Amino acid sequence: MIQGQHSQSAGLAADLEFFNLLTGSFQRLVGKRLVPSEEGPDWLYRVAPFVVLAHNTDPDPLFVYANIAAQTRFGYTWSEFTNLPSRLSAEAPDRQERQRLLDAVTQHGFIADYRGVRVTKAGKHFWMENGIVWQLVDEGGKVRGQAATFSSWTDV
Repeated sequence: MIQGQHSQSAGLAADLEFFNLLTGSFQRLVGKRLVPSEEGPDWLYRVAPFVVLAHNTDPDPLFVYANIAAQTRFGYTWSEFTNLPSRLSAEAPDRQERQRLLDAVTQHGFIADYRGVRVTKAGKHFWMENGIVWQLVDEGGKVRGQAATFSSWTDV
């Protein structure tokens, strides 16, 4: 569904199938809801008070989803985000640590209480705090990417 489809990503902001992948994976792996049960894709994209990002499974994964909170925090538009390799959310010295995180998520399904340095489009650094990073796994068990959420950060 999302592998290699960055050109079609604009539809994922309101896509119910992607929303179900994102929230269903979170609930199955983390054991709690990502969004209140009465809310849907529009709430997560436009209203959620926390950042949600997702990237695909390409060899150099591209972001395929970034809600408004993510766009605001990182300073990218939807179009810029969904054409951005996810590795660029961290600067070169921090990418090795980020890759270790992603490898651990691949091995364990998710990581909670994550803290790491990220960089905005303007080059400003911040600590992503209390983050949860999880595998996007469909109901058939196929990995479709990885996602992250956090609601607190500290500027560096």
